[in-house]
Amino acid sequence: MLAVAFTGPSNSGKTTLIKKVSSHLIKSNKRVSIIKHDPKDKAVFDTKGKDSQLFFETGADVAVVSPTRTTMFFQRNYSIDDIISKFGNRDFVLVEGLKWIELPRVGIFRGKIDESYLDRVDAIAIDDTINPKDYNLPERIDILDLNSVDEVVSWIYQNAKKIEE
Repeated sequence: MLAVAFTGPSNSGKTTLIKKVSSHLIKSNKRVSIIKHDPKDKAVFDTKGKDSQLFFETGADVAVVSPTRTTMFFQRNYSIDDIISKFGNRDFVLVEGLKWIELPRVGIFRGKIDESYLDRVDAIAIDDTINPKDYNLPERIDILDLNSVDEVVSWIYQNAKKIEE
């Protein structure tokens, strides 16, 4: 099982990119689970237009994680390892948020790069509204085209953390 995380400011395109990556992997007959962080404890599961429903529509199993609950029809908070084990045998786990867990991480930015994220990302996915030469980016950070799901998926295959089942 391969795991990778996505992070970025609100409205940067995290949900859209995760949906595209999940759909791409599922069309390639991969089993995908998505874990979404809900730091403000406001998620409503499976409501039209909400992240959890949009992720679910890709064909993936979904968990929504907040400070007080994990939405998988359980009534307590589970660790990331526990959640991953609940999904069972999967090829990929895509995580949105949860900045403190140790996973290879893609930062997603539109318009500008929030440099406060750079110390915890391994790659950034940007569109043509950003010129990376305008920033002092660490050499260790890969630059991906936010609009190329193939490029992002290729990076995931090369860099995702292998998780033993």
